[in-house]
Amino acid sequence: MRHRIIVLGAGYAGAYAAGQLARRLHPDDVEITVVTAEPDFVERPRLHQLAAGQELRRHPWGELFAGTGIRVRQARVTAVDVEHRSVTIDPGGQRLEYDTLLYALGSTVAEHGVPGVGEHAFHVTARPAALRLRWRLDELGAAGTVLVVGGNLTAIETATEIAESRPGFQVSVATAGSVGGWLHPKARRHLRRAFDRLGITIHEHAVVEQVGATGVVVADGTTLGSDATVWAAGFAVHPIAAASGLDVDADGRITVDPMMRSVSHPEVYAAGDSAAAFGADGQPLPMSAASAGDTARRAVAAIVGELTGHALSSPALVYRGNCVSLGRQDAVLHLVSGERAMSWRGRPVTRYKSGVLNGLVWRIAHPTYGRPTRRHRLSSQRSAEAATA
Repeated sequence: MRHRIIVLGAGYAGAYAAGQLARRLHPDDVEITVVTAEPDFVERPRLHQLAAGQELRRHPWGELFAGTGIRVRQARVTAVDVEHRSVTIDPGGQRLEYDTLLYALGSTVAEHGVPGVGEHAFHVTARPAALRLRWRLDELGAAGTVLVVGGNLTAIETATEIAESRPGFQVSVATAGSVGGWLHPKARRHLRRAFDRLGITIHEHAVVEQVGATGVVVADGTTLGSDATVWAAGFAVHPIAAASGLDVDADGRITVDPMMRSVSHPEVYAAGDSAAAFGADGQPLPMSAASAGDTARRAVAAIVGELTGHALSSPALVYRGNCVSLGRQDAVLHLVSGERAMSWRGRPVTRYKSGVLNGLVWRIAHPTYGRPTRRHRLSSQRSAEAATA
């Protein structure tokens, strides 16, 4: 019997890791199954573009995983049973058994307990949600008011994309802190000029306490009206990990060692937003595509090493910064090197970001390009365990 590896989720972490495992491990020894609710790969950093009305290129699993032997189960994960090493999926309630599990279900919108978010707000953390926002904007026609709640990367990109793509709309941003407060001062000034150019109104230090059908109420009692409220106030992980019995942190992310292995269940690994990983500087890694790639590579190295005894190099976990789109023609790049922050601004940065995102998709389909493609056999101990399972 082959060693059964199940990868839950197929975002940047799960999809990349699955391809790497398939190309590093011998197909006679392992069976790799990816469970994802989507029929193809979703470029989550581009979902604000989809919401604003642009069409995105589709990346079917049959193309990305061609020749890998990976089995894709299009289903929704409903539960993980770590004691019996099984996963329950819908539709059908089927249980899939595993020997090694890579948990990479990612994150969704964080409601922070604010009343009305689930009922009245839109978000862009998943393709169905982004399409729902797009349909609402189309329904409003050539004019309407859009309020984006949040001051982070997702909020900035969503607000600027909608303002540029739909110039008849009045777009505003409300945030509990300051918009782009983490950015380099030059980048922050450039951001403000972009907001002015696009006619975006900023409400800073405005804590939203309730969301309604026609707007929000902030802490001082002010009502900010909108035809469409977009909630972009951070991310939260799915509660499945916490319910499974895995050790998790206060946010529900799986507690892992430096090689992305669960500290409570060594046959489980986590990568991407689902993992409570720390960078080389001792700080928690932010939920991002960049962190997804680094944690996925670490998890792959650990799994291959554990199963075959063959050591793979793994990257340092380093937060490098953000590239923030300001519509299709403008962007800011904020990089951190040690204690020093740097920034670049303008149209060349948009081309840089597009190249990075295109490269991430390409690497999912070609994870061993330029490297030896030898598929390692399981160690004799692991082969014996599989034979008796």
